[in-house]
Amino acid sequence: MRILLDNGTPRQLGRQLFGHVVAEAREHGWDALSNGDLLDRAEAADFAVLITTDQGIRYQQDMSTRRIAVVVLMNTAWPLISRNVETIRNTLEGLQPGEVREVSIPTRGEK
Repeated sequence: MRILLDNGTPRQLGRQLFGHVVAEAREHGWDALSNGDLLDRAEAADFAVLITTDQGIRYQQDMSTRRIAVVVLMNTAWPLISRNVETIRNTLEGLQPGEVREVSIPTRGEK
């Protein structure tokens, strides 16, 4: 699966998503694009999933006609995300175009 990491998504995550082709928005020069333009470019480049930390994307974009799915990480801190990589991998399974899934990233002490 081709996965695009948005700017707020820690780049270390890409190295943990074994078996997928992962790129960063900044590698393509897309780091200044709005969400809609980013989704358009990602779809045109045949990415299947955008991983973002932008919790508002679900409300800002009409995903019903999109060919790309979105995974929203509910925290931006790599130390916390790194403890939840398996959950993120599992979230990628069975994603459908236009689907938005949120991944809760517990802070210390939360389950």
